Amino acid sequence: LAQAGLKPARTTRHTHKELATSGECEVDTMGKAPKPESSGLAIGLKKGFIVTRREMPQKPSHMKGRNSKRNQLVREVIREVVGYAPYERRMLELIKIGSAST
Repeated sequence: LAQAGLKPARTTRHTHKELATSGECEVDTMGKAPKPESSGLAIGLKKGFIVTRREMPQKPSHMKGRNSKRNQLVREVIREVVGYAPYERRMLELIKIGSAST
């Protein structure tokens, strides 16, 4: 490689978190780091064609599990009708007695 004037490839691998903390790429709001900026080369850690990144709209799946007033009311009614599971009843009993902390 040295005769051809090429540098040897780096042997260390970096995680997205390491790249995000080093400032080489930005951290996404969901905790998942995006891909680092492309270098335009076909090989290497930052390989790929250089493109401008678009800001994508938030997917509807990110709303899953969010507590709305209607959702909260439905869960409350179901809890009243169905009651507690056996393990939940035992835990409530232990908490009332006070032996749950020992």
